[in-house]
Amino acid sequence: MSNFARRMETFRNRLTDAGIDAALITDDDNVYYLTGYYDYLHMEFGRPTILVVSRDGDSLLITPMIDLVAAESLARVDRIAAWNDGMGAEWRAELPAILKGTASVGLEPDHMPPVVRAFVDEHVGASGLKNVTPILADMRMIKSAEELQLARHAGQVGGAMMAAGRAAIGDGVPEYEVAIATSQAGTRKAAELLAAHYDDADMSPNTQFLQIMASGPEITKTHHRASTRIMRRGEPVFLCFCGMTNFHRFKLGFDRTFWIEEIADSSQAAVYEVAVASQGAALEALGPGVTAESVHAAYSEVIQTAGYEYPFRCGRATGFSFLEHPQLVTGDTTVLQPGMVFAVDGSVSVSDFRAQVGDSFIITEEGYEPITDHPKALEDVIL
Repeated sequence: MSNFARRMETFRNRLTDAGIDAALITDDDNVYYLTGYYDYLHMEFGRPTILVVSRDGDSLLITPMIDLVAAESLARVDRIAAWNDGMGAEWRAELPAILKGTASVGLEPDHMPPVVRAFVDEHVGASGLKNVTPILADMRMIKSAEELQLARHAGQVGGAMMAAGRAAIGDGVPEYEVAIATSQAGTRKAAELLAAHYDDADMSPNTQFLQIMASGPEITKTHHRASTRIMRRGEPVFLCFCGMTNFHRFKLGFDRTFWIEEIADSSQAAVYEVAVASQGAALEALGPGVTAESVHAAYSEVIQTAGYEYPFRCGRATGFSFLEHPQLVTGDTTVLQPGMVFAVDGSVSVSDFRAQVGDSFIITEEGYEPITDHPKALEDVIL
């Protein structure tokens, strides 16, 4: 049985346990998780794709006709219903028969396109609608052996991008040159891994997502994109790969702060050291059997004890989505278990500077396994 078939069977069992007759899945990552279908047009182009999973019937994929060939090649479902723009009821055609007489329908309230939700509301009373997001989030928390292999390979792609970005940084270099270098390095590493370990010829090795980086006075812009700005000696440079460390659709978090040749503003060094120490405190707490919020508390204590403001979350679970459950933040009492994957940050912000280091880890029986790696000692990040 394939991974996708196992996941579908588990999901059907969970629907039965929850008393849900059928689920309508519209989140891109959950559609992929259950069926293997990806690279189709989305609501940005006015084209809904809907996966229908009945707890005791066939699975149905409703997708645009323009993507039918991809659906037939990739989607592990029992039946595909393709619809075309302006013809008949389009994507609505199959739904009335499915929804009629169905006592309980599961959906993802935060991910269903409003136009689809409005149609469902016309056919199902509010009392008959159930939220299946928690079911899928729980299923996806513990990664399979195959998913953990993807995570480790994603770490290698991230490592190649970080090394290339580091090498491209220099006095007189525009930021976009760093982005070009990281994209090329990540793509080549991903292609190497796909050729060596996978038979999926459809999966693209090309890195995606605009490079997050900032330098000099722009360093406090957390999600600044590579621009035409020219970097100069003594300036800090931040590289973030939290959107680009993505191999075979598996996402990780990974970032570093560097300086060009020297630290022109010596006060930045102390801020950076606290950021590194805060990640170190989080990692001392990270492991099986602890709560997600306790990891955040360890990280936060270091930052606040040093006199800085209460920080954003320490980290987040990742996988086929950028953000999964749980989050390493106050209020999340989820107990960490082996097989979970987390991005774990250390970060400090002041008015004119911010320092951040971040890596990804697999929770193991004994503690954790790092899956991204790049030097972070102060002397190692002055280029």
